[in-house]
Amino acid sequence: MGLVNHTVVTHFIFLRIPDANGLQTILFITFLAFYLCTLLGNLLIFSAILADPSLHTPMYFFLCNLSMLDIGFSSISTPKMLTNLWFQSRVISLGGCMSQIFFYHFLGSTECLLYTIMAYDRYVAICHPLRYQLIMNWRVCTLLADGTWITSFFHSTILTSLTFTLPYCGSNVVDYFFCDIFPVVKLACADTYIIETVILTNVGLVPITCFLLILASYIRIIYSVLNRNLAEGWRKVASTCTLHPVAVTLFLGPCALIYTQPHVSKVLMTAVQIFGNVVKPMLNLAIYMLRKKEVKAALRKLRGGQMPEH
Repeated sequence: MGLVNHTVVTHFIFLRIPDANGLQTILFITFLAFYLCTLLGNLLIFSAILADPSLHTPMYFFLCNLSMLDIGFSSISTPKMLTNLWFQSRVISLGGCMSQIFFYHFLGSTECLLYTIMAYDRYVAICHPLRYQLIMNWRVCTLLADGTWITSFFHSTILTSLTFTLPYCGSNVVDYFFCDIFPVVKLACADTYIIETVILTNVGLVPITCFLLILASYIRIIYSVLNRNLAEGWRKVASTCTLHPVAVTLFLGPCALIYTQPHVSKVLMTAVQIFGNVVKPMLNLAIYMLRKKEVKAALRKLRGGQMPEH
């Protein structure tokens, strides 16, 4: 039998963003603006919360974690995408592709788990207000936050390892504009059915579990307020819980579309992916931070103004 000479893949080539011919400069400026706003806005708010002792509470502790996640998540693919648009360079090394996949699922899983913890925090604050400080003490908050990062690290390590234990010795053109598991696995020169099934199950398990836990938290919150029938309870729900479901929907909605609807048009899929990678991290600033009076006061204090009296 003759041996077939395969070339081992050492780099990958991305496809262009669909229907973007002639729009590279406009897209570059737009994506760069979103990226800079995400970086500067989250760093500014993170610094303001650290500098203001009145914001050293569980809710703002978790929001600080979310700010760091938004900075990291937007940095996974956006800088490379900006390079592709400006320099027309669509090549990424094998190691760079592995890094994109690892950090995409590491930070994505961490954010998903963090939203679940934030829902639990709101549940304790509304349903057990007298025991809130006892239940959500700093040791518990730190353990919960550390647990999200550590769990997600192992989750992403498993996914990345499964993806790159496959042999890649054929085409190196990724049918996408950045590295994700399924577009890359399609290039493997081996049977990928079992690995794709395991990966899809693993990828789907985290968001589905988080969604059910978040849903259970809000059902319990509404049930508790209905039982008490207190106007103050509804005001507290409206002021602290309305924004969180919006952020969760903006996060889980694109995930559900990307991983459960593989036959959606490439243009729509690209738009959804760009929204999740570039736009949503900046929207979290408006959803969580900039609408809170305490954050606005901390920002004024950070730039040299005076804190308003409470």
